[in-house]
Amino acid sequence: MNDTRAVLIVIDMQNGFINEQSRHVIPKVVELVEQWEATGRPVVFTRYHNYPGSPFERLIHWSKVQHAPETDIVPELQPHAARARAVVDKRIYSYFNDEGVDLTNREGWTDLVFCGVATESCVLKSAVDAFERDLTPWLVTDASASHGGAVAHDAGILVARRFIGLGQLVNTSEAILALPPP
Repeated sequence: MNDTRAVLIVIDMQNGFINEQSRHVIPKVVELVEQWEATGRPVVFTRYHNYPGSPFERLIHWSKVQHAPETDIVPELQPHAARARAVVDKRIYSYFNDEGVDLTNREGWTDLVFCGVATESCVLKSAVDAFERDLTPWLVTDASASHGGAVAHDAGILVARRFIGLGQLVNTSEAILALPPP
């Protein structure tokens, strides 16, 4: 990982995406964020907002995560989000909306480390978009989950291997150990 140009991007750890299938990932994400913060490197959170008439509602028939408390970051991560470099609000799967693109370019980040919910959609799409922008994506497998369950998470991991490369999939320990000292 590039020594000074790495950022941890925590994708959509919101109440509306946490259920019995994804709840287990909260402590792992908290652990990763705390270890990352201890290095002095930046952390960014994303927060998805659905809206009436969105493609999610029209095509997938999914109308959740339109209002608080569903749109709120989970309580365990709220203090970390409050001190994060940014919280990027988005209406698409990817971190790379206009705000995410501008922030990444302005900060000069080259290595983007993704975790959060959901592995097979927002986390995967963000990692693939980073790859296609000639950045280096990392997907932290044990700090990602799916509210669709283990099958959906595993599908996201399988597709990520093909899209961004097996070597870009790491666990929490590997993500931290791969960082040179600041």
